[in-house]
Amino acid sequence: MLENADLGKLIVRLTLGGLMLFHGIAKLLNGVGFIEGELASHGLPTVLAYGVYVGEIIAPLMVILGYQTRIGALLIIFNMLFAIILVHGNELLSLGRSGGWALELQGFFLFTAVAVIFLGPGRYKLKN
Repeated sequence: MLENADLGKLIVRLTLGGLMLFHGIAKLLNGVGFIEGELASHGLPTVLAYGVYVGEIIAPLMVILGYQTRIGALLIIFNMLFAIILVHGNELLSLGRSGGWALELQGFFLFTAVAVIFLGPGRYKLKN
């Protein structure tokens, strides 16, 4: 039987990992052209665009499986901070037409990954 704390950790991990993975798959299907353009506009090497696959494909799988969960969450945090600073920095304090923070998706991924770091994977994780 799952303990409540472990069940909560599992739900948080699956939610963060699953939604982040869907987000990463959408980017994988569309390519990294947009990200390369953003990096080039900031004078950064475009090869960094492929790091999005680590932060949005590999890291969510680590979080879902509970394998090195805190490292996976740190990769997600780094990826989201990079996205917020480079791409969405001008929207940081703005509100959308429907209200709310304009960066709610990135904020969800960022703060849920922070929660995963503090919570840990729980008892139900991939055995090392």
